[in-house]
Amino acid sequence: MTLEGARERFVRTGGIELCVAELGDPEQPTVVLVHGYPDSKEVWSEVAARLADRFHVVLYDVRGHGRSTAPAPLRGGFTLAKLTDDFLAVVDAVSPDRPVHLVGHDWGSVQSWEFVTTGRAEGRIASFTSISGPSLDHFGHWIDARVKRPTPRRVGQLLGQGAKSWYVYLLHTPALPELAWRGPLGKRWPGILKRVEKVPGGDYPTASLRSDAAHGAWLYRDNVRARLRRPRPDAYAHAPVQLITPEGDAFLSERLYDDLDRWVPRLTRRTIPAKHWVPRTRPDRLSAWIEEFVRSVEGGRPGPQATGRHAEWFGGQLVLITGAGSGIGRATAFAFAEAGARVIAVDRDAEAAARTAELSRLAGAPQAWAETADVSDEQAMEKLAERVHREYGVLDVLVNNAGIGLSGSFFATTSEDWRKVLDVNLWGVIHGCRLFGARMAERGQGGHIVNIASAAAFQPSRALPAYSTSKAAVLMLSECLRAELAARSIGVTAICPGIVNTNITSTARFAGADEAEEKRRQKNSARLYGLRNYPPEKVATAVLDAVVRDKAVVPVTPEARGAHLMSRFLPGALRRIARVEPKL
Repeated sequence: MTLEGARERFVRTGGIELCVAELGDPEQPTVVLVHGYPDSKEVWSEVAARLADRFHVVLYDVRGHGRSTAPAPLRGGFTLAKLTDDFLAVVDAVSPDRPVHLVGHDWGSVQSWEFVTTGRAEGRIASFTSISGPSLDHFGHWIDARVKRPTPRRVGQLLGQGAKSWYVYLLHTPALPELAWRGPLGKRWPGILKRVEKVPGGDYPTASLRSDAAHGAWLYRDNVRARLRRPRPDAYAHAPVQLITPEGDAFLSERLYDDLDRWVPRLTRRTIPAKHWVPRTRPDRLSAWIEEFVRSVEGGRPGPQATGRHAEWFGGQLVLITGAGSGIGRATAFAFAEAGARVIAVDRDAEAAARTAELSRLAGAPQAWAETADVSDEQAMEKLAERVHREYGVLDVLVNNAGIGLSGSFFATTSEDWRKVLDVNLWGVIHGCRLFGARMAERGQGGHIVNIASAAAFQPSRALPAYSTSKAAVLMLSECLRAELAARSIGVTAICPGIVNTNITSTARFAGADEAEEKRRQKNSARLYGLRNYPPEKVATAVLDAVVRDKAVVPVTPEARGAHLMSRFLPGALRRIARVEPKL
């Protein structure tokens, strides 16, 4: 995507002309996006387009990049002091009366750390979002602390980051980087980004890539060695900072930011399952986090208010849970809400869904909505998916939780019984995966699907033929989907709980039993599950952990883990246990 509709102008500073593009209403808060190496401002095009209807968005080509002119000579023309001059000239031109919200990626973040920690920019920056680019001062102190006070862990951290920084050494060699970029590397770079970083094709990188990369080598040569040797002792941030760390960054270790709280009094941390070039691969998530952070600062709050231990990961994500009116579904909605996610609670009981959405907002969700749908009804699910995508957007996480219980021998289970349990437990999952998963894949920005199966998926029982069959199918469907969607960065997890204290036992059907006998068995089952008293909140925690760690199959509860191990190593014993008729 190009910067369509952008208003361009040139800002002159220190003999350099900087190409500045603006989108959106200048009366709105100003967000300045600073690109990294070897990019130009167009790396932000997808993010800028998403922010432009709510903010005054400003992008500029760093000196020597894109349509901005290069200093002459190049040596000494890219120092952090001169980059700070450029930034102040831009913000004075685009927002002379109000501080701006600064966002930097890669070297755009490195130089932005200079802006947000130097005294002459104080009062001009309202907030800073840093992505994949540390402060050279903080980095220098980080190295110094590990060299002067080495431990095995600290030495390992130094060696690990040293290995990731291999390209920095090459960029310091004379002439070689310029020759490579103007030659074969410049030609192959778009393909490398697509293959290694999963950056979508199109009109990025721009035609200026080869000269941008050749000029940008001086960003490293003019700054890295000098600043790492003599880091500033007063590099404290004078504005709130949001740190977004891609967990798959090939160039920067997450450990670089372990000591950041020392330098940033008002720090919000985020973690994203992505590689280095997140402005291109995760623009939806990035723009949502930027908007949330800017709004919080504009509203006088220090940052997003989610407090759950998964807040760094799920803050601002859009999560839909089916069967959210009670039990595991409601507990999962609350867990995501506590982590700062936006929650869509779906249940066939409209009142229960509304209550879950209301409580999710109280638990910390910035937004929560209730939707009514029967997951077994394909047309209803199609309408739900259309409404969700139109009104809320593409999901980041889908939790297919809705399910019903059915007990009884195979011959007592009628065809209608089979249809009901398969329609909800299996087809409900299929509908969810097909309708919501397809849009995740189409968006091309990753995501996660969680299917709530059961320990019954791998633990046969003479009393649960229909229920176990439906859950075994969900488990295998999840495994197949996981294999298919891995290339699209979409994880798929099957959660397999054992005996959990929910109301499924009170609503479960017992094939072959009359009404009085069924009620008696429901009551006894509910009493047994209550005595076991394994809370659904623990299953919800397992769901969030599974998404963070991208787990394939997660047995929850001790008996589920035991049955899972037996299915792999002692299947014969598990089959003998299956012959025992439970007494209810």
